[in-house]
Amino acid sequence: MGQRKKSSKRKQRKSLRRGGAPNRARIAISARDRAAGKWFEKLVALQARLRGPNGCPWDREQSHESLRKFLIEETYEVLDAMESGDPRKFSGELGDLLLQVVFHSILAEESGNFTMSDVIESVHTKMVRRHPHVFGAAKAGTSAAVLKSWEQIKAEERAAEGKDSTNGAAADSIVGGVSRSLPAVLEAYQLTRRASHVGFDWKDLGGIFDKLDEEKREIEATLRLANAARTKTPTLHLEEEVGDLLFVGVNIARFLGVDPEIALRGANRKFKQRFQWMESAAAREGRRLADLPRERMEELWNDAKAGK
Repeated sequence: MGQRKKSSKRKQRKSLRRGGAPNRARIAISARDRAAGKWFEKLVALQARLRGPNGCPWDREQSHESLRKFLIEETYEVLDAMESGDPRKFSGELGDLLLQVVFHSILAEESGNFTMSDVIESVHTKMVRRHPHVFGAAKAGTSAAVLKSWEQIKAEERAAEGKDSTNGAAADSIVGGVSRSLPAVLEAYQLTRRASHVGFDWKDLGGIFDKLDEEKREIEATLRLANAARTKTPTLHLEEEVGDLLFVGVNIARFLGVDPEIALRGANRKFKQRFQWMESAAAREGRRLADLPRERMEELWNDAKAGK
């Protein structure tokens, strides 16, 4: 039985290498693809050599756990490079991120868990399966229809995985696959984005603004109760209400087609630049920003906003 399974998997891999897939989808391989494939082979071979007996001592010491921080760092460096508008920098940072995928795959191969080929085969097969409107007979005339189909297919995949691994009743949940390790803003965005794809969403922006006002009133009511009890310690209830307010803010961004994580990063950079301008302006006056009265700080902030 085990031998038949291995044989079946080998046949499937051969089909994929020919440009096919389990549903016989054929994908043309261009000269561009062949060139990329050759460079990818060189990259995999290079990283394998670095891990080899006569390779790099640092590379040989690494593990999945030790590389976690680099995977996160490289992802954010890709975002910075994208926003810089510099194609060379963007390309270079994407390469660094790709190296992390190769590195983890080689580590997994060494421990007998999976190989680089498994990683590529997995995503290739998944993309064919999730695009039945391209590789099958399904119809999807709009991007909204594509996203709805995508979420339904993913739910079916999670349900199948749940049956195989007994992960529980939530395995087929539309939002079950959202990682809890994501930054909270991104997690909120992904949860509500997935829910919206199956029709669970506000009808219009006005409804979200009403919800924003409701959450603000609930925070004000919680603060009034805290003041009446003469306590300044934030309660768990207040933390919950603030979380609800932030959650609504994420939904406003999503509803407007704005990625809240990227939007907040932009706001953070803007605040940093303006605040540093204020510090420089105070230094030009021969003073520290911290020593200025609040009124002068407000004046400098308005000057920074005006680009003076």
